[in-house]
Amino acid sequence: MIFSETSLKDSYVVGLEPIIDERGWFARTYCKNEFNTIGHTKEWVQLNHSFTQQTGTIRGMHYQLPPFSEIKLVRCIAGAVYDVIIDLRKGSPTFLSYFGVELSSANKKMIYIPEGFAHGFQALREDSELIYHHSQFYTPGVEAGIKYNDTLININWPLALTNISTRDHEHPDLDFNFKGL
Repeated sequence: MIFSETSLKDSYVVGLEPIIDERGWFARTYCKNEFNTIGHTKEWVQLNHSFTQQTGTIRGMHYQLPPFSEIKLVRCIAGAVYDVIIDLRKGSPTFLSYFGVELSSANKKMIYIPEGFAHGFQALREDSELIYHHSQFYTPGVEAGIKYNDTLININWPLALTNISTRDHEHPDLDFNFKGL
């Protein structure tokens, strides 16, 4: 695996190194020893799989509140998405900055998202699927979100919005008094 730092402190785009032969390819998507080199020592306790049918759909921006903050490792296994993370950590040098990257089944990239980040994505192709590793269990009542078009963050989504859940549409905008997680 190849770990490339993003513009947000402690987050990485992770490239797979497939071994290719006449049958196809094989690649590791996780190795405890390799992830230790970026400081990841927590256990993955939950794996989730999402399917997004319509191009232009936005899911996000989601996070869990402390002490249930979670690390995520996200990979697109079908289609393509524009994946976005926002640093919400109080005192971070990249506080309230966002980073976006295309994840696709073709480019085989993953994104490593530290605790204290919001996460979301926009489907760039129909029938896009993501696999998520989580370091915390989903805990009802401690999930939160930021509106996908928050003017303080000003995410530049690549496509026009076609679909968003009522819950995601109703997430609040941040205000200048937000102090972080």
